[in-house]
Amino acid sequence: MHCGIVAWWPDVILVGDIGATKATLALVDAARPLAVEHVAKLASRDHASAADLIRSYADDHRDKIHAASLGVPGPVIGDAAKATNLPWTIRRADIERCLGGVPVLMLNDLEASGWGLPLLPPDRIAVLQEGVADARGNGALIAAGTGLGEAGLFWDGTRHIPFASEGGHADLAPRTAREIRLLEFLSKRHGHVSWERAVSGAGLVNVFEFLRDVEGMAVPPALAAALERETKHDPSLVSAAALAERVPIAVEALDMFTRLYGAEAGNLALKVTATGGVWLAGGISPKILPKLRDGTFVAAFVDKGRFRDMLAAIPIRLVLDESTALYGAARYAAERC
Repeated sequence: MHCGIVAWWPDVILVGDIGATKATLALVDAARPLAVEHVAKLASRDHASAADLIRSYADDHRDKIHAASLGVPGPVIGDAAKATNLPWTIRRADIERCLGGVPVLMLNDLEASGWGLPLLPPDRIAVLQEGVADARGNGALIAAGTGLGEAGLFWDGTRHIPFASEGGHADLAPRTAREIRLLEFLSKRHGHVSWERAVSGAGLVNVFEFLRDVEGMAVPPALAAALERETKHDPSLVSAAALAERVPIAVEALDMFTRLYGAEAGNLALKVTATGGVWLAGGISPKILPKLRDGTFVAAFVDKGRFRDMLAAIPIRLVLDESTALYGAARYAAERC
């Protein structure tokens, strides 16, 4: 049963923000999207498929679930999505089957966050650039986490309508001789080098390793040992060392990462003419908020030649609430059924 042909929508639905590293699932009252309950955080890679993951949650709430709305990590084409950083193809029919035939909606995870933005109270938002919002202008959303998500917010004359993008996989565009060397370093590793290779959790590690392997910056033994203990180097070790200002290579890596993040956020703002504002989300941004506030990000964001003044007037906000995609999934469902 598809949402467009049902005459009712249940008060309580299953909402999900399925990421490449973790999935957050909850039950929510569609009329009160901020009222999430029974929140569970699951490791995505511990499950063979999205249906398996959702089934593991649904088994404890089977009598409550009458519908679902899910943000998923990748482009949703038709009734399926191929996850970008997971070995999954997520099919709506599989989810509906595992939930006993209840209606299911799927949308891109950044699109889901976009639907949740208007619901956030002021204390769940941090300001990076005050700007002067054009109430009738488009907006944009960019999120560094396991990958790099991007979405647009189209002003339809009445409100902003989120739309998905895979801009994080567009070609990395170096702006300096050093960034060209970074591109060459990453090209030898990956072939095609997207923005995600430099602006994401793995991207921060890539930048750190570039500084170590190409520029010869020293890594203190304690940090080197901590990184080697991880199956995949943990970017939080690098950012924590940088924010504590203990380790020069970590400080430099986070600084370069932040400049690249700001540059690509500015690129996205230009591409969708985001005079209505740019939002940062994802797991990394709140953790490095002090660095994002020191001017490095904004300086790179506005460094667009003849369009500097336009970029300097765009409000930049950072999402502090990690459940924004859940609120958005609930709002998306409530408006469509």
